[in-house]
Amino acid sequence: MMDPKQFAARFPQDFLFGVATASYQIEGATRADGRKPCIWDAFSNMPGRVFGRDNGDMACDHYNRWEEDLDLMKEMGVSAYRFSIAWPRILPDGTGRVNEKGLDFYDRLLDGLKDRGIKAFATLYHWDLPLALMGDGGWTARSTAYAFQRYAKVAMARLADRLDAVATFNEPWCSVWLSHLYGVHAPGERSMEAALHALHYTNLAHGLGVDAVRQVAGNLPVGLVLNAHSVVPGSDSEADRAAAERAHQFHNGAFFDPVFRGKYPEAFMAALGDRMPKIEDGDLEIIAQKLDWWGLNYYTPMRIADDRAEAAEFPATVPAPPVSQTKTDIGWEVYSPALGSLVKELYARYDLPPCYITENGACYNMEPVAGEVDDQPRLDYYIDHLGVVAGLAAEGLPMKGYFAWSLMDNFEWAEGYRMRFGLVHVDYQTQKRTLKKSGKWYAALAQAFAQKT
Repeated sequence: MMDPKQFAARFPQDFLFGVATASYQIEGATRADGRKPCIWDAFSNMPGRVFGRDNGDMACDHYNRWEEDLDLMKEMGVSAYRFSIAWPRILPDGTGRVNEKGLDFYDRLLDGLKDRGIKAFATLYHWDLPLALMGDGGWTARSTAYAFQRYAKVAMARLADRLDAVATFNEPWCSVWLSHLYGVHAPGERSMEAALHALHYTNLAHGLGVDAVRQVAGNLPVGLVLNAHSVVPGSDSEADRAAAERAHQFHNGAFFDPVFRGKYPEAFMAALGDRMPKIEDGDLEIIAQKLDWWGLNYYTPMRIADDRAEAAEFPATVPAPPVSQTKTDIGWEVYSPALGSLVKELYARYDLPPCYITENGACYNMEPVAGEVDDQPRLDYYIDHLGVVAGLAAEGLPMKGYFAWSLMDNFEWAEGYRMRFGLVHVDYQTQKRTLKKSGKWYAALAQAFAQKT
């Protein structure tokens, strides 16, 4: 096994080792202290949407066990914690009345992080849109972008003084395409028109959110977390290479181009522009405000081939076979080189600020045996991918930190509780936390790095 001390020596002096979670996945307490439902409360209670009709009512009970969980992070020796703020706790109806008890919870959390010397990286939106906003169309409505702007101002006015960094959105690809085109995530739409509206209004909300953060807390580093896809053509054929470029524009460029270039991709707009909502004067300037940092969430490559069907809609691709036969328990191909090639390609295409790997990890569902969780495949995954990140930093790319997904097993969206990504095992019946083999190694790495610096 890779010696954590030797491994730690490969990272730059100012690097951060952290862990990540999200509000709906861990907090539970969905009806506590004035919180009202979000779209995931509704979606997960509809038959056939989430495995086993699991929901986030209890999750990891982090709302009540946050001190225990922060103590666990402190014991592990991680230097940063990436978490998300639940919009329906702060503004239960999405707009209107501010819920002080919701802000109080994050006050306690941030004070607890400061007491333990752990940096706080907050995400303003990790998919838990207040359900009341669906009455106006949710993310397909322009008004939701302005509701987000106000929420960002309210949250930052109260919490920014104890934050080390903030992101506007987590993985807008998921809350746009997966949620409005593919129907896998809440609200479960399957409409290109709905998805294109959600795309532009989410991008606009990001820009308005950046503006809100800077108005309230001008010195707080603000960024955006994107699950950019490592788009790999299935062959060297001209058709597959062209398909890969279309796939890049659809899956990556629809977010990166407006944010980092101030426009939507050309082929994307040629194919779909007439179905986009009206892009009003000034929208793209708002979206393209310079960021202080960006986050990359990476798990698996996207291998694609040209879809030869005449009726195929842009980007007109089909999946290509995996190259690696190693798969995680959720069925995702394990292929760490794609992380390196993705980062290099994105820096070649765009003028990007410094990068944090804000999520990376693997789903393996081992259970405790005699109080131990031997999740060697997850540990192998971490060693391979962290090695790629160290290599990128050595080549001069501005890699600033790495957040393991996830601190602990949690509600895995449409997969419910059957898929486990945690460094820490959670027994959902008793809420007992057990540090896995991978978690012990990651803790040793974080501690070794802290001693080095």
